[in-house]
Amino acid sequence: MPEDIRTELTVPETAASGDTVPEVPTASAREAVGVARTVEVASSPSPTSPTPPRAVPRFALPRFSGKLVVGLVLVIGVVLLGLVGPFFTQDPANTENPAMLPPGGDHLLGTTALGYDVLAQLAIGTRASLWVGLLAGSIAVVLSLVFGIVAGYRAGMTDEVLSFVTNVMLVIPGLPLVIVISAFLEVRSMLVVAVVLGLTSWSGSAVILRMQAKSLRNRDYVSAARVAGEKAPRIIAVEILPNLLPLLTAQFLFGVILAILAEAGLSYLGLGPSGSVTLGTMLNEAQAGSALSRGAWWWFIPPGLVIALFGCGLSLINFTIDEIINPKLRIAPAAQRNVRKARRERDAQRSTEEAAA
Repeated sequence: MPEDIRTELTVPETAASGDTVPEVPTASAREAVGVARTVEVASSPSPTSPTPPRAVPRFALPRFSGKLVVGLVLVIGVVLLGLVGPFFTQDPANTENPAMLPPGGDHLLGTTALGYDVLAQLAIGTRASLWVGLLAGSIAVVLSLVFGIVAGYRAGMTDEVLSFVTNVMLVIPGLPLVIVISAFLEVRSMLVVAVVLGLTSWSGSAVILRMQAKSLRNRDYVSAARVAGEKAPRIIAVEILPNLLPLLTAQFLFGVILAILAEAGLSYLGLGPSGSVTLGTMLNEAQAGSALSRGAWWWFIPPGLVIALFGCGLSLINFTIDEIINPKLRIAPAAQRNVRKARRERDAQRSTEEAAA
């Protein structure tokens, strides 16, 4: 800028009224002010800049749980018995052993009335029962996904049709239906029994998943995915399904427990897998061989104990998952302890005041 113009801008002028006109800043001053404002804007947080992530409260995180540890130990022990046990025991169909031997010696759990080694039958029966439970639980979870999540998200006629089928299956008694189906089947393999159990035990889970899906379909991120043109299968698989994984895990564990107990009940009634050794068929043979009246406790207690321990382990794991899904279940014990502590302090203060009076 020419020197005369810069001087003219910096010289104050006097108005006719006698007031002084404010000084006009020079170019260098304007540049300094601009730099200062730029630095100030850069240092100040922008409304559109991402906010730093918040620290997750400690009470919201799943803590070390004794129930989870005990449940995992029980489940892993039973699974190892079913997977590894058959490699270290004799043939479960071997009848050359002496009959009705008590536990001890070469037969750690004794023998049956036909000379079968109880430990060998327990190991192979555990594997078969686990296979039936896992397959039936998987079928039940898949059907509950189709009839629950799809119905809850699609709404309209699809929801009406799928909900009608779910309600029909819900009102039909499960165990009597399984007994009738098994009684009419000429060949009852483990696969057939697992499929029948899976097809008759999904309706309760489907109702719960449908309610959760109806709640999630109105969330903002699901609406944004629909506006963006995403297809319904991708929205269900990417936006809705990940939020239901803890609930699906809990439903799967419950389905496995229910299937193992149902198979044991069917086998005890003589409607279990034909020609296969399961925990239920062991109980059926013990009942047919009058094990209880003959005092052969080693014949029927081990299979019943394995079923009870495995069900207990899965239930403890399920309780831990429930605490992760619903933090109120995890916070409730601490809140109750605080209430009891406050109540004791109040009672102690009241007693002190009465004694002082």
